[in-house]
Amino acid sequence: MLPRLARARRRVLLPTPRALSTTTTTTVAVPAPLSAAELEALLRRDHYSASTRRFHSLLPLLSHPSLLLASALLLRHRSHPSLPFSDQPPPLPTTTTAAAAAPPSPSSHLRLILPSRLKGRPLPLPSLPLRLAMLSAASALDAVFAPRAATFAYRARHAAIRYLRSIANATWFFRVAIPRQPFAPRHVRRLLDAISGKVDDPGFMDYLRELFLSDAVAFELGGSELCRGLPQESELTSTLLNIFFDPVDREVMAIREEVHKKNPRVKDDSVRHMPVRVYAVRYLDETMVVTSGSKMLTLEVRDRILSVLERGLEVKVDRFGISVHSAVSEKMEFLGMEFQAVPPSVLHPPMSEKAKRARKMYLKRKAAEAQELKNARETRRKKLGLKILNHLFKKVRRGHEFEFAFRIEDEVRQEFKGWAEETVVEYFKSQEHRRHWHRLFTSGDFLSLNRVRDQLPTALVDSYDHLQETLDKFLMPRRGHDITEDEEMLAEEEDERQYEKRIVEDLTELKMRVNAPIELVRKAVKLAGFTNSMGRPRPIKLLICLDDANIIKWYAGVGRRWLDFFCCCRNFKMVKIVVSYHLRFSCFLTLAEKHECTKRQAISHYTKDLKVTNENGVPEVYFPTEKEIKMMGDKNLSDPKPVDGALTMILVRLAVDDTSLPCLAHFCAGTDTALYRIRLLQNRLNVDPLNEKKWVQGLSAIHESLNKKCLPLCSIHASDLLLGKITLRDIDCTQLFVDVV
Repeated sequence: MLPRLARARRRVLLPTPRALSTTTTTTVAVPAPLSAAELEALLRRDHYSASTRRFHSLLPLLSHPSLLLASALLLRHRSHPSLPFSDQPPPLPTTTTAAAAAPPSPSSHLRLILPSRLKGRPLPLPSLPLRLAMLSAASALDAVFAPRAATFAYRARHAAIRYLRSIANATWFFRVAIPRQPFAPRHVRRLLDAISGKVDDPGFMDYLRELFLSDAVAFELGGSELCRGLPQESELTSTLLNIFFDPVDREVMAIREEVHKKNPRVKDDSVRHMPVRVYAVRYLDETMVVTSGSKMLTLEVRDRILSVLERGLEVKVDRFGISVHSAVSEKMEFLGMEFQAVPPSVLHPPMSEKAKRARKMYLKRKAAEAQELKNARETRRKKLGLKILNHLFKKVRRGHEFEFAFRIEDEVRQEFKGWAEETVVEYFKSQEHRRHWHRLFTSGDFLSLNRVRDQLPTALVDSYDHLQETLDKFLMPRRGHDITEDEEMLAEEEDERQYEKRIVEDLTELKMRVNAPIELVRKAVKLAGFTNSMGRPRPIKLLICLDDANIIKWYAGVGRRWLDFFCCCRNFKMVKIVVSYHLRFSCFLTLAEKHECTKRQAISHYTKDLKVTNENGVPEVYFPTEKEIKMMGDKNLSDPKPVDGALTMILVRLAVDDTSLPCLAHFCAGTDTALYRIRLLQNRLNVDPLNEKKWVQGLSAIHESLNKKCLPLCSIHASDLLLGKITLRDIDCTQLFVDVV
């Protein structure tokens, strides 16, 4: 329990003024203020300074209101680029308090959020100054350790998954299974020792140590709450974990180098050679190792990694969960996906006979439709030409004369000549027509008799032979069965070549298949209340108090998170069905329950695309349409956040008319707000998220202390939070309260 915050358990946090006191007591020198570009780089965590000097220059400013105002303008501009934003931050005064000149203590910038139940654990949340300090510390550490990090230590899930998907000829793999355990003082000691070996700054090390002592940075190894957009996460977690597991990365790099030296690649294109290789991927505290060699080699690699984890880092490892599995016959769960090595024909199966027949029928039907359209055009042209000739004929019979300013005979002649040539070419494409004319020209030729040819002049006989050759060349058609036989022979040869190529690839190559855990997805859909026990869509009555647009936005936020996260999976079609059917019709049923109508009436009113009109009467679509879902694929280059935060939280709007509270989004100045109450899934179901039998494996949950807490939000940020564009980490959760005035 936090010693400095123990007394806060007996009181409820109420909204406090968001501006800090600026009483001037002692004049001290203030470092140069951060520019807008530097502050933006700091908040985006891509600013790498050369040392921790900038971190110390920032600490005295973290409690100053002008810096908070500059952060507010920047964060508001990043969330909504259409809002005005000034490139220059507000000027800082030349005087400040003596307490602000010293580095702020992390304990003084923590707010304790009490849970709604007596047995629950409180949640310490950092204020904005402390968050900025931790972001600055993370940037300073990244500047030192990021260039030395291993190439397989990824900071994005989809980048790691795409690398695993590119691994060829995998035979054995294992996952480093770390059971859930707190990041204990022994781990903190080893982490700080690793940092002090590269950073010679006692003040910076003391500040990091105080962050752990005050629980400003507290996380668990082997859990599922890291980097998922949850409010209990810390800005320093990913950086500290990469530094902590760097000895494991070094050991894996040494193993890979040894294996590569013992098994060099043969530089001969005529020889199919598959050298033994070791591949590894680490994302935070999750590590997966894949080998293309023997099982003994894989066991040796596993033992060396276990030795570093247990002896070097003092991390408990699940011996049963770290067992070696066959990459061909077994599946491995990693980063919320299922991996298995399969032959290339499984990922790209050949077209079946039924599919080939269907394709031929489709092409034949398309050709018939094209011919019908062509015949229709010809018919319209003929009718139009007859009408024109009939009109001209009537004019001539009545004695009218036609006078033209120019002669059109050449143009008409050229037009008819081109038309005639096209007609002849089109006519002789037919086998029947060619056969008919060949028979007419060659029947009854007495010049082919030898006794007649001997009595005629040689020039006449040669001319006749040349005529026959020309007729045979252009008019004598080939037999239909001869053409069919040639085409069938060519098709059979091509099929044999493709079959041989597939057989060779299946016998010599293996590709990594990535699948979404569809059973876990269906279990999560059922747990959240989208479906009933029979697997059919059902309404969620807790959403009835929201507006129609907000109901659709909540469903759209959950659906798009799922589609973005599983877009790189092989069975992405199954996830599309879950979103397009279960979530869509659950939304229809919720809207029908709200308006006390039938499902058919709701579908006819909102259409299948769930269109809803805004304040200006313009229809808007938030939920992905069926056509949009059908066209989705693996084209998302960013790293989407998992669905955990959006799925396990529902915002319930309260019927409060007078809300003069400001919006709690970082840092919105809007006062036209609505009051919402947070309802968490685990509290509604009375289920412990750590119980995998009743909860979904791998699904994280928001801390229970935020359940039934109220927050005022403006319409823009409430819409963004429902759609999943922002998370509770973008909300000032230290200002949440329980009592509604």
